Amino acid sequence: MKEVQINLTPSAAADEAGIKKIAATLAGIDQSAISYIRVIKRSVDARKKSIRVNLTVEVFSGDDSAKPSIAPFIPIDVTLSQEVIIVGAGPAGMFAALRLIELGLRPVIIERGRDVSSRKIDIAKISREQTVNPDSNYCFGEGGAGTYSDGKLYTRSKKRGDNARVLELLCLHGADSNILYEAHPHLGTDKLPGIISNIRKSILDAGGQFILEKKVTDFILEGDIIKGVVTSDNEKFNSGYVILATGHSARDIYEICRNRGVELEMKSFAMGVRVEHPQELIDRIQYHGNQRGEYLPAASYNLAKQVDGRGVYSFCMCPGGFIVPSATSQDEVVVNGMSPSGRNSPYANSGIVVEIKPEDLVKYGSSGYMAGIEFQKELEREAWKNGGHTQRAPAQRLADFVDGQISSSLPKVSYFPGVTSSPLHSWLPKSIGRRLRDGLRLFGHLMNGYMTNEAVVLGVESRTSSPVRIPRDPEKLHHIRISGLYPCGEGSGYAGGIVSSAVDGMRAAEAIALTIRKLND
Repeated sequence: MKEVQINLTPSAAADEAGIKKIAATLAGIDQSAISYIRVIKRSVDARKKSIRVNLTVEVFSGDDSAKPSIAPFIPIDVTLSQEVIIVGAGPAGMFAALRLIELGLRPVIIERGRDVSSRKIDIAKISREQTVNPDSNYCFGEGGAGTYSDGKLYTRSKKRGDNARVLELLCLHGADSNILYEAHPHLGTDKLPGIISNIRKSILDAGGQFILEKKVTDFILEGDIIKGVVTSDNEKFNSGYVILATGHSARDIYEICRNRGVELEMKSFAMGVRVEHPQELIDRIQYHGNQRGEYLPAASYNLAKQVDGRGVYSFCMCPGGFIVPSATSQDEVVVNGMSPSGRNSPYANSGIVVEIKPEDLVKYGSSGYMAGIEFQKELEREAWKNGGHTQRAPAQRLADFVDGQISSSLPKVSYFPGVTSSPLHSWLPKSIGRRLRDGLRLFGHLMNGYMTNEAVVLGVESRTSSPVRIPRDPEKLHHIRISGLYPCGEGSGYAGGIVSSAVDGMRAAEAIALTIRKLND
């Protein structure tokens, strides 16, 4: 095997035969000697007017035995094995379940929301009827928040676990193999439900259990040892091992923790708005006025600046995407973004958010570590009020927002519940609004044409991450005081996205298996 670097035009990068010919030349072998080639990394370099595609290619010669393959998921029948309760069926919970099965343990997943198919009905009602089901929505239900909000797989977290194995498991359950080599892999909200259903089938086929539409309302504790959980219908599920994988929007879990003496701590997070441009405009900016054509993806951007000691940055940028209503309660408006796999919407949107540190929240709430949650709620209710007490989002043209002007009209947007003109510049907290405006001005210098009234600002983007962390032992991963409780994923403050959450769930499963093995030795 030889690894070669290839730099091509976008059209040449789409020609598999041409790539093989160039790879053979660079590897110093005849084309006929190649048994297999595979791309292991692909990225678009649009820094100059002449746009290039960078490929890292592995070239194999000889017999097919050298051909690499994904390690299969080999389930063990765990029907009669030691049970581990998993609270939450998002990426952390589902990948914890897959890993538990590989390790010979039986996962019992308890999820407050509905299955992926039923969730579609509840999600549609938010847009069409302005009705939010508090247990089944864009945030809650089988697959978690990522299922119907994009499926980005890019993560900067490289040290916590096996990111590559997460991507492999997704491929084994129906994802396109290009996620294994794209620089910024993406599944698409149209593909994720099928993948999630396949993962559930693998778990059930191995003897695991899925319990949907049951919300955990209490922990069963004996002193500092967990013995199980109680659900909303007062049913008890017993196990000395509980993985808490509830996601960043399951605020009631923090109340349970507080009531049961489970320590919590504040952590930094971010809030702001979502900004939507015409995709064609972002393409022109990023591709230096060139037409995107058929060989280039919908252009994206990644922006960050420091403003008065706090980061202002783009978050969850969705090229060719849509803005979606992510509220989990009737009296709040929360916006998020998603893209289908083809990224073929005429809109490009991104969260533009401001870093918020614990010391910024001294004046919010009397309960300390819940101050960030209270701040989120306050801003989400303000958005609901300014949107007309519906799921319509308060909105303002981008240049008007930065200049402090009321928008007398609004362009068409992708947010299906609709928008209401609102002076976000006047009601957003000054610590957020002022930094957003200054940051957006700076972004306008970085991307000529970004600052325009063709773009719209929608409020509010408030669920970037959890403002709360559930502290745990850094090595053994269980709670610092409660034996058998394993907080993991975004909701516990240890991840930020699908891949890092999945990795953290797998690590929790491995920590439990190691503990059980030591007890049995």
